[in-house]
Amino acid sequence: MVRSTTADIDLEAIGHNFRAIADFLAHEPLENGARAPGIIAVVKANAYGHGAAPVGIALERAGATLLACADIEEAVTLRRAGVRAEILVFGALGVSDVSGVFDYKLTPTVSTPSAGKALQEQAERRKVRLKYHLKIDTGMNRLGLRYDNLSRTLPELLASEHLELVGLYTHFATADMPDHPLMEQQRTRFEAVREDLRARGIQPKVVHAANSAALLRDSRVWYDLVRPGLLLYGVVPPPLASTLPLRPVLSLRSRIVAVKHIRAGESVSYGARFVAERPTRIAVLPAGYADGLDLRLAGRGAVLVRGRRAPIVGAVAMDMLMIDMTDIEAYPGDEVVLLGTQGAERIDVREMAAAIGTIPWEILCRLGSRIERIYTGS
Repeated sequence: MVRSTTADIDLEAIGHNFRAIADFLAHEPLENGARAPGIIAVVKANAYGHGAAPVGIALERAGATLLACADIEEAVTLRRAGVRAEILVFGALGVSDVSGVFDYKLTPTVSTPSAGKALQEQAERRKVRLKYHLKIDTGMNRLGLRYDNLSRTLPELLASEHLELVGLYTHFATADMPDHPLMEQQRTRFEAVREDLRARGIQPKVVHAANSAALLRDSRVWYDLVRPGLLLYGVVPPPLASTLPLRPVLSLRSRIVAVKHIRAGESVSYGARFVAERPTRIAVLPAGYADGLDLRLAGRGAVLVRGRRAPIVGAVAMDMLMIDMTDIEAYPGDEVVLLGTQGAERIDVREMAAAIGTIPWEILCRLGSRIERIYTGS
């Protein structure tokens, strides 16, 4: 059985977007004859809510040779689904059972001294030499070895006979904020770290720093690899713009399950926050905050019915939301588009996010497990 509210995922669009990014990187002029960077395809958080296993396989078919996820458990899901590409694990590993790194042939990140020790001990026990990427904290102040404290944290790590540094990276805190000076400060700090490592005779095989926003903003931080996430799913990080020929990957659809006629002065849903100013036709949709639809959509968001916009009214409930379709002739069973295109109208994830004061990443990642993902183009 298929639920009334579904997310349609176009895997062909995933492949198209990957190739569009690769083509953009290949044709953008770079300084000093630098080669076009490769791509780390980011599929963390269940591929931003799209489904890590089918998306990972689709990206591999499109040519991706390196994927990235948040933790070992996410990587294991990809491996068990049949993904053979290299998988970089971004997250902290210091308190994790790191055996999965070895059992599933993963590439870990060392972002804390404890992570380095845990991986070193396991590699020594298994009598292997493990390749890893080193994350440098240049100003995010989250994970990573501090850029200005490497003389204390690096020597023990680099002295290990069982760990091999193959990648170096950082993460920008304000890549999607063009007027903020921190990104340039972070870039400068990262360059200083690279120079410090070169002075120690250390030159990692690959260097990377650019997420989707940084990729669009500054080719100086492309280095050897870039890390698109949101762009792969057909969404440009706001407030940035791009001419990349991206295709939307996800659409969210439901159906009207009931129609209610209410009189002027009557209210709708919990808290009686919406009061009809005229005789009103209310349609009920079988999707609510348990499916990841934000409470703030009430009075701010809209859906598409018969190719027209219908405002969301009344409090979003756990399993239902209500729309005002007084001026739209629609009935139970009719399709409703929450994200996507219907007729000449479109509601995309950037619009929905802006309406409730959040970011597109959150909208996508919060789509609940009750929403069945239906895949096409595989």
